[in-house]
Amino acid sequence: MSASPSATVTSVPPAQLAAWRAFLEAHAHTMELLARELRDEEDLPLAFYDVLVQLHEADGHRLRMQELAERVLLSKSGLTRLIDRMERQHLVHRTACPSDRRGTFAELTPQGLETLRRTAPTHLRGVREHFAALVSDEEAELLATVLGRVATAAQEAASAR
Repeated sequence: MSASPSATVTSVPPAQLAAWRAFLEAHAHTMELLARELRDEEDLPLAFYDVLVQLHEADGHRLRMQELAERVLLSKSGLTRLIDRMERQHLVHRTACPSDRRGTFAELTPQGLETLRRTAPTHLRGVREHFAALVSDEEAELLATVLGRVATAAQEAASAR
């Protein structure tokens, strides 16, 4: 969401507004490039790739649907539709939570793992070309610190509501 000029915006210093705008543009354009490369070269939506990575990194290659939704930044209903599509392609499957009848896990399938292994080089090449090659190690550390702080504050503010 971009900030529009108004009386209230003047209370934000120009350097912070410029950083905000640069962040928004960098994120939007870079994600568009990464999504296009995965789609064109691997016939895989970026959202599928994100789910596969999150499940691969999780203990037992599975996560509760609620936790997965938080990790991939989707609503529960948005994730449900995404997992439906991924199940039809045999990339993931759902299993019931043994300790909570209402809970459901999304779990990586062998085909999902193979898809992740096959497509990761394309995605990581894009991350390297469109991001990592453009920032120094020191800048990357600073970005990780600053954006981590912003993300934590936003999560805390959302939880407080």
